[in-house]
Amino acid sequence: MTATCAENPHDSRATLVPTRPPRPATDAFMPRTSLPFLALAALVFSLNAAAQDAPQKLPAITLNAGMHLIQAELAQTPDERSIGLMFRKTMGANEGMLFAFEQPATQCFWMKNTLLPLSIAFVAADGTVVNIDDMKPQTLDSHCSTKPVPFVLEMNVGWFAKRGIKAGAKLKGAPFAP
Repeated sequence: MTATCAENPHDSRATLVPTRPPRPATDAFMPRTSLPFLALAALVFSLNAAAQDAPQKLPAITLNAGMHLIQAELAQTPDERSIGLMFRKTMGANEGMLFAFEQPATQCFWMKNTLLPLSIAFVAADGTVVNIDDMKPQTLDSHCSTKPVPFVLEMNVGWFAKRGIKAGAKLKGAPFAP
């Protein structure tokens, strides 16, 4: 310990006040053993944040829309469905994503964090297209099925229209009941 001189405002004499030497900045806030833990936590957090902004790539299945083949990534879990095609910058001409739900329900989708304009088809259990809509990127507008469906297929905008596929058309593939 050292002593420093401090003045008392009520006394003209100087007094000595004992003081401690300054501590390093890291000791003032946390023990040194916490630093490696914090560095690791920051790394994990940054990797997790980066992963949330990255597009997911799911296993694909082949579907048929008449003579047209579709390579559709299959989103089956709640996490896969909630991410969908978010953050995707490109998608092949005949590629898309099929969202499979456990039970038919009125399905509503929006385009938050989705960079590509998409067309969406709401599909019954037997593969019949119930309704189709076009969706603008990065909007919160709801696009819903007109009746309960267990499947939703997203493709590049205009894909269905360019091929003459409308409500009532039938998709074929493994997920659809014969």
